[in-house]
Amino acid sequence: MILNAELNLPLAVSAVALDLDGTLLDTAPDLAEAANRMLAELELPKIEVAVVMTYVGNGAEKLVKRLLTGDMNGEPGADILNHAKAVFFRHYEAVLDMHTKAYHGVLDGLAFLKSSGFRLACVTNKPARFTMPLLESMGMREYFELVLSGDSLPAKKPDPMPLLHLCEKFGINPNQLVMVGDSSADIEAAKGAGCYAFYVPYGYNRGLSAEAMGADVVLDALIDIKNLIVKNHELSKNY
Repeated sequence: MILNAELNLPLAVSAVALDLDGTLLDTAPDLAEAANRMLAELELPKIEVAVVMTYVGNGAEKLVKRLLTGDMNGEPGADILNHAKAVFFRHYEAVLDMHTKAYHGVLDGLAFLKSSGFRLACVTNKPARFTMPLLESMGMREYFELVLSGDSLPAKKPDPMPLLHLCEKFGINPNQLVMVGDSSADIEAAKGAGCYAFYVPYGYNRGLSAEAMGADVVLDALIDIKNLIVKNHELSKNY
């Protein structure tokens, strides 16, 4: 679904950045498992997967804060937060890929993008200690020329810094990049960087609509991107 009527499709771009949790992979079941193991160890009440899904998207520390307080903007004390983070990380490492799986159309979409010559980056707020092993386990690491995790740079999404850094590394202008994600953090980062913002509706969006977030395009599945973008040097040849 095209939301931005001003787009001249297919877009001539050089690179695609993709979010991880809620975009490439359904990680919520394992995040919830780790969360409940942490909560049990801290003698706190269990939480449902559906609630964990609303907590994902702003990095591991924010997730742990929300788990401890039950509040999207909750701020627990520093001591309990640091302890809880260590407990959560230990449990998440143990269950990292227990139930996690790729969403429908993701592997086909990655294969299409790679074979078509687009430069690919994974841009996630997940800590690198989990990002790399998860991409390896899911057979996705080979697709990405660059991986930026939540602790790779001084700022993470929704700050545009990761996408601007990506553009610098790839030697491209922001208008040559598409960001694909499932949350307001992804869309806001794309808009702030001057990139195209493609939204997938199946992830962890906290009930926000694509229109409300300002996305340019909605993709029902990643493979649907094949009809919407073309390598910038191929536009006149193919269309």
